[in-house]
Amino acid sequence: MKNQSLSSNIDWICIIIYIALVFLGWLNIYSSSLSSTEGTYEKQAVFIALSVPLIFILLYIDGKFYEKYASIIFVISLLSLVGLFAFGKTIAGQRCWYAIGSFTLQPSEFAKAATALALAKYLSDTQINLKEINRQVQALAIVFLPVMLILPQPDPGSAMIYSIFIIVLFREGLPAWYVWTGFITILLFVLTLVLEPQYVILIALLVIVLVHYKSRIADRNILMSAILFTIISGFVLSVNYVFTNIFKQHHRDRFNILLGKEVDMKGIGYNTNQSEIAIGSGGWFGKGFLEGTQTKGGFVPEQHTDYIFTTVGEEWGFIGSLVVIGLFTGLFLRIIYLAERQKTKFSRVYGYCVAGILFTHFFVNIAMVVGVFPTIGVPLPFFSYGGSGLWGFTILLFIFIKMDANKVNEW
Repeated sequence: MKNQSLSSNIDWICIIIYIALVFLGWLNIYSSSLSSTEGTYEKQAVFIALSVPLIFILLYIDGKFYEKYASIIFVISLLSLVGLFAFGKTIAGQRCWYAIGSFTLQPSEFAKAATALALAKYLSDTQINLKEINRQVQALAIVFLPVMLILPQPDPGSAMIYSIFIIVLFREGLPAWYVWTGFITILLFVLTLVLEPQYVILIALLVIVLVHYKSRIADRNILMSAILFTIISGFVLSVNYVFTNIFKQHHRDRFNILLGKEVDMKGIGYNTNQSEIAIGSGGWFGKGFLEGTQTKGGFVPEQHTDYIFTTVGEEWGFIGSLVVIGLFTGLFLRIIYLAERQKTKFSRVYGYCVAGILFTHFFVNIAMVVGVFPTIGVPLPFFSYGGSGLWGFTILLFIFIKMDANKVNEW
């Protein structure tokens, strides 16, 4: 297949939003790190500059290349994650990076695009039927293989992002009970941390009894209801053990603070408290670019990375924050729209993966900085400081833009 004129086929709306987000991200990194001696905003400018040739390479490569070599790309990404255990550099207790001199590279940021390609490749097989158990196991294995390699680093934030692939699989025919099981598991876990286990079990019993008697085939479901209640009871009774013995202390502290069981404004809750102060102090229109007192004073730790949105809230206010959120929302909706009009299943599935990954990062990051989600280290796409993150998201997005540009040849 011959490459068509890029200017006539690529989606300029996505590219314009991408440029706007990257530029606004750099402005906020500049503001949040202006008093730093580490040259953060200069480094980010270099990362942005290096993204330009990367984009041209991604757009130059034939769109069919990504489908043809999706499995190989996925295997290479898995090997890069495995290699961290032997050759990775430990930073802040996490073995997530390869170090070449002062330059570091985080392979988990690139593994998301590789996993999306592999999943799209698998699901694009005309023989795939996700109603079949063996197909479900194979599809879920593609998702959980990188998760199993990322969790021990430990990097729970990056691993959690992969949960969005379950929604993509559901869109492609995965039985709904997978999604419901995940939702109910999270709900039961949180409820058990708030209430005593016996009360959660009682609530579950009442719900099961109600559903059982509302069912038209109640007699046939009584055994299944009993088994379900037993499983739920066992899970609820295990929550406290898992929370106490498997979760690390800082994870327990973050959950306890989020659920209001502890108040620690100077310790583990300091980041969240300062980010809420910074965002709240911005008011409607913000204090002005480079005028944020919380930002200039360095009160918010890691403000140029995971907490970059606090700079937006303080210096640009509610209106500026709304503009940024609007740009992200516009990008998500545009990607979904483009995915729906793809002429191949591979491109469509990959498009949904792109939208899902970007949205999950966006949602978790914003929820984290406003104090409604535990701090787990999830960057804001195109905004947060870091070369690996910027390049990983750029690769993820522009592979899809190239696929969309080539769709006219896929009749």
